[in-house]
Amino acid sequence: MKITGQQKNKLEALDQKFKNIDQKLDTHLEGLLWQKPITYWDYIQTDALLGLQIQRSVLPDEMVFIMYHQVNELLFKMILWEMNQVCHAPKLTTIFFTERLNRISRYFNMLTTSFDIMRDGMEPEQYLKFRNTLTPASGFQSAQYRLIEFASTDLINLIDARYRETIDRNTSFEHAFEHLYWQAAGKDYKTGKKSYLINEFEKKYKKEFIDFMQEYNEINLWQKFKELPIEDRQNKELIDAMRHYDKTVNITWVIGHFKAAKKYIESEHGPQEATGGSDWKKYMLPEYQRRIFFPELWSEEELKNWGKGAL
Repeated sequence: MKITGQQKNKLEALDQKFKNIDQKLDTHLEGLLWQKPITYWDYIQTDALLGLQIQRSVLPDEMVFIMYHQVNELLFKMILWEMNQVCHAPKLTTIFFTERLNRISRYFNMLTTSFDIMRDGMEPEQYLKFRNTLTPASGFQSAQYRLIEFASTDLINLIDARYRETIDRNTSFEHAFEHLYWQAAGKDYKTGKKSYLINEFEKKYKKEFIDFMQEYNEINLWQKFKELPIEDRQNKELIDAMRHYDKTVNITWVIGHFKAAKKYIESEHGPQEATGGSDWKKYMLPEYQRRIFFPELWSEEELKNWGKGAL
């Protein structure tokens, strides 16, 4: 076999790569002799992925429900992957920031349009039967979605609107955590008693949440935006990307979720609640909590009418 100049250059580059980590090129070349070719199913881990759908009932539409939510969690992971690159970038550029925000918005666009799958892809009669096997679990307990929120904005914008005036950047993370907007979905603020839904959620994730809140306190998307030079903060494409992301997550996606939940929860007569027992309307609708990641990028009129008419 004749070694071409290009192949020689690649071997030298590989040799240097392995020397940099105190490894021998010959050892790794020997390993290539015995390494089996990669296949699609091995790379994607298809068998493992397709084995993760385990029903709790005998109703076929429960499988749609499970897979739909698993796809959501995969998209949440993709979103966090992009956010991590922006928030931890040592030298963030406007172009990189804008491109990653647009990626994230596209993922949320997928999430929004996919609600048709759940809204029109299950028989209400089946849902109302298998949902009782899921209590007290709830989509409320998606930890990745909470991490997305923490990585997006300053904590004050995630505090229950009733308590924002009592909390600032000097407030302890523990205290701020107790007043996050979603606490209202299962906490009696008069007695301080929390529902089983929230108690179990916090047992599993509270430490991770507090650590994440601390980590992203100074590097969330809004803080990274503020670090940019003034001319970059006035870049129309970047501002449009920030606004689009904010509206997509806190209005469009939320309303899509609300409509899907409404169809099934209200398909029975009488007052209904979500599987976790939460006051789902007050928890979900933008007009109640007014979650806005980047309020400084919206006009007073836009802020005043946030979420109105979205239904």
